[in-house]
Amino acid sequence: MAAQRKTAQPVEKVVSSETIAHAIAKAVLEGDIVNFRLLFLPFSPARTSSTERFDVPKYRYLLPSREMAASAEFQRALHKVTEAETWRHIENELRALRPAQLPWQLLLELGDNAVRHGKYTSAAQAYESLRVRGRMQEEFLRQADDALDAGDIPRAAHGYLVATGLAYNYAAFPEPLPAVPDFQTRALMIHGEYPVTPDQCFAAQDTEPFVRGGLAYLLADNAIAARLDKRPIEVRIAMLQEINRRRDPDWDVFARRYREACAMATALGKRLEQASRSRPITLEEEIAAQLGEDPKQIPAHLLGRVIENGAWWQYLKELAYEHPAGVLFLARQVVGSDEILIPRFRAESSALKALGLAPESSAGPGVDA
Repeated sequence: MAAQRKTAQPVEKVVSSETIAHAIAKAVLEGDIVNFRLLFLPFSPARTSSTERFDVPKYRYLLPSREMAASAEFQRALHKVTEAETWRHIENELRALRPAQLPWQLLLELGDNAVRHGKYTSAAQAYESLRVRGRMQEEFLRQADDALDAGDIPRAAHGYLVATGLAYNYAAFPEPLPAVPDFQTRALMIHGEYPVTPDQCFAAQDTEPFVRGGLAYLLADNAIAARLDKRPIEVRIAMLQEINRRRDPDWDVFARRYREACAMATALGKRLEQASRSRPITLEEEIAAQLGEDPKQIPAHLLGRVIENGAWWQYLKELAYEHPAGVLFLARQVVGSDEILIPRFRAESSALKALGLAPESSAGPGVDA
């Protein structure tokens, strides 16, 4: 009689409690809501019922480096994770065959860390899970308003940016998601209609409506921006300047290109005026024959690169993405058969000077008061 074959017994997966705790602590410390949720999902390497493992390359990123694990900040986060009540909750949720209930203590800590790291969408999701997002948003605004009362513009601007970063889009499909500033779409709304006269473009508005609209655009939240309406105009311009600096760390590069583009636009305007007096066959032909430089070099110079066959709106969207506030100081302009973007401003604009865009010469593509 043949020997009976032994049936191999499946080896039960074992996951070290220390490894799980380190992975969760890392997500909390980094304010990473995506990794935090992943660790509690059914396929998480932290679950014994899952075939996934921490020691494979695609999941090693969930674990802290030696340097991080040795830091005092990580040890504090690890202590919160391994507190008796919290750890019992974690172990129960990882064993349960149902969607996990995330530990609220760690979610709150994660949200606070996300704010410190500037990960506002992550913070918004953590606070929203705890149903405290609205209260946290209002608290940041209250502290920002207190900073304004004390004349602390940097702290106030930071508070307003955090508050708007915690906004939520309840109309998002298929489920509500954190709201994100879509400057490309908002820029197209600002420049959607061609200005019949120069003073109809946004950049040519009086200081009051310009600053109000500029703050609403940069904060991407009209209601929050409206809280600043009661402040003196000088304070609002200072807020516009500070918020812009925080939104765009490379603003000085754009400001230099803008001033240079102002000189290019001024020279173009003079050449167009001369061309119109010489009665050319077509204005486009006269530009090509006498003016030399292609007017489309102006938007390319503003952006810092050429978009092949780029229309004005393509340049506008790229500028809005790289330098959001830059689109507030532009206008659409038809030149021959083309439509381009050119600098436009009010020569006496305090906002223009505060943002470092004022050309050296008062003559330029501005609009007189």
